[in-house]
Amino acid sequence: MDDRTPVLIGAGQFTYRGEPQASPAPTQLLKIAALGAAQDAGLAERDLAAIDSLAVVGFTVDAPGGGRATPHSANPPLSLARALGATPAWSVYSHMGGNSPQQLINVLCERVSRGETGLGLVVGCEFLGSATKRLTKGLGFDDWAEDQSLPAPERIGDPRPGATPYEARHGLGRPINTYPLLENALRARDGRSIADHQQRLGELFAPFTEVAARNRDAWFPIARTAEELITVTNRNRMVGFPYTKYLNAIMDVDQSAGVLVASLAMARELGVPEDRLVYLHGCADAADLWYPLDRQNFHSSPAMRLTGARALEMAGIGLDQIGIIDLYSCFPVAVEIGAEELGLALDDPRGLTVTGGLPYAGGPGNNYAMHSIAVMMQRLRAARDDYGLVTANGWFLTKQSTGIYSCRPPKAPFEREDPAIIQRQIDALPHPVVTESPQGRAVIETYTVVHGREGYLMGIVVGRDEADRRFVAHTPTDPAVLASLEAVESVGRTGTVGPAPEGQRNLFVPD
Repeated sequence: MDDRTPVLIGAGQFTYRGEPQASPAPTQLLKIAALGAAQDAGLAERDLAAIDSLAVVGFTVDAPGGGRATPHSANPPLSLARALGATPAWSVYSHMGGNSPQQLINVLCERVSRGETGLGLVVGCEFLGSATKRLTKGLGFDDWAEDQSLPAPERIGDPRPGATPYEARHGLGRPINTYPLLENALRARDGRSIADHQQRLGELFAPFTEVAARNRDAWFPIARTAEELITVTNRNRMVGFPYTKYLNAIMDVDQSAGVLVASLAMARELGVPEDRLVYLHGCADAADLWYPLDRQNFHSSPAMRLTGARALEMAGIGLDQIGIIDLYSCFPVAVEIGAEELGLALDDPRGLTVTGGLPYAGGPGNNYAMHSIAVMMQRLRAARDDYGLVTANGWFLTKQSTGIYSCRPPKAPFEREDPAIIQRQIDALPHPVVTESPQGRAVIETYTVVHGREGYLMGIVVGRDEADRRFVAHTPTDPAVLASLEAVESVGRTGTVGPAPEGQRNLFVPD
């Protein structure tokens, strides 16, 4: 193999379960994961000073409108580099998106193959669990003090928000509102009853909880039955129909994970044992039509299909040669659509997660896939002839990044395809006209009912007007209307749409 062949040499994970007043600061969480990755590679802490490339996954609190007043470094990559004694020539901080860990590894491997990187670290963390408790209990953040005078970091990734202002006014800027729209569209396409589809959701995610129960780093290591996952109780309230709390990704966690990537020459120079080496055989990145209302439909993902196909082609293998799988699993529909686009059955005997998924292993903001990759490395070292598939998803089935890994040495030089090639195919897809001011008769294309802790909050409808233009609207907050949307299939239901009385939103009144 070429000395510049990129190779993953170590991975570290950390889950903090202690009292919030003693929780590690963000830079500490990153450092703990980095030290774990070094140890996994058989390296000492001092070896991390040789890092010449560093990528940190963006924290949720830095998302547009992230809001929570939690102190952290003004430049997370630079703060971490100083903590490690490293002076990387290239350091970046990602924009938002759960695709970020896989995308950053794809980029870093490309840099290695070009001779631009010898030893790199990709790392991320989330600290909303302890931060929220500290805010709620008034515990303060004196021990989290970070240098606020640092220059802003270089950013990497696509900075666009996940929803337009029009979509956001109607609630489509929040994953807990938008993913249920996709789920209900999928159910209606397949013609399943609401009851049958709920059972399907429980049966899909029950095996995920069993994997989480065996995962020492899982946030909720608890096995649950299908019935427990879908039955509404005081502890498992409805969040966004049809998803109960147990079917939602959980972001309020304290978790970190990181991966060390090196050139083959550097790995050998550092003395990394050959049995630690894991290679990225195939990868791809692309985004679906960006904003939700622009999508061709709400039950498919061309980006998932095309990135999967490209990663397999680059690896030179077929799907049947994949032995270990982790599909991004923020909500059930992400798994359902991901499996369909890749050609996997939902009951594939290989399983669809190595961690337990975001609702159970934990959904650490944008960094979940780093945990997937860390566990995938462990699994592949124990099954050295296998290939492993990891998918990573950002925003609302928007940004997709795919990786195929194996301990087998690659047969061809690493050559990442320019993501623009797939992107041009997706951007050329036809899509509906969107109207922000619909008026008159209309039909529901998909919908959800949003719940708060005390009960119903609102209904959200994506529909088509008489000119077949797509719109988004709220429904009346009348409990009888909202209950009817949950009781019977309402995709295809007719009604009347127009401006809401308060003027900021549209209102759809079902027949």
